[in-house]
Amino acid sequence: MDKKDNRQIYYNVFQDWRANAKNPSGRIIMLCFRVAKWTRSSLTLTILFFWYLVIYKACIEWLTGVEISLSATLGRGLRLESGRGTMIDNETVIGVNCTIRQLTTIGRKKLIDNTFSSPPVIGDRVDIGVNVTVIGNIDIGNNVVLGAGTVITKSVSDNSVMVGNPARLLKKVYDFAGFEDHERKIAEVQPNVSLLDRV
Repeated sequence: MDKKDNRQIYYNVFQDWRANAKNPSGRIIMLCFRVAKWTRSSLTLTILFFWYLVIYKACIEWLTGVEISLSATLGRGLRLESGRGTMIDNETVIGVNCTIRQLTTIGRKKLIDNTFSSPPVIGDRVDIGVNVTVIGNIDIGNNVVLGAGTVITKSVSDNSVMVGNPARLLKKVYDFAGFEDHERKIAEVQPNVSLLDRV
């Protein structure tokens, strides 16, 4: 995320509207989050709109079960699909055009000395499946897919598809013409070779 993206977080409360076009609850939750985030952007606004922050806490976090820390940085175009049970921890950073599904936890790791690690930093265009856990001071690259039920405790490079607990690399996805066709031909000729061996 660049500095321009960070500025848009505060001033454009409709930045996720199109991404959640077929998802009214996602639209409402993200709109309310953006307004609350804007309200927290200065002490004056926080004092003037304290009542809104209380309503946000009660209506969004308690009733919908979606807990997004107002100190988190979420890039524009965040798609929230059935977000119930989702928790995004303090100071987490998520890039642009990402998708998050229900029962997802993104947050800091509790350390041996009872302190907490830094939060995860998630890149652009990351697709997060149902019941995914991303925890600790780690980086998730761009164009990454995290399969349902995946537990991520280590950094993930760009263009990766991760699955399982603990997470393992299923395959790499590259954004150049012909790669998927080439991979398909290999699969037809060598059907017993695992995807990991083809990466």
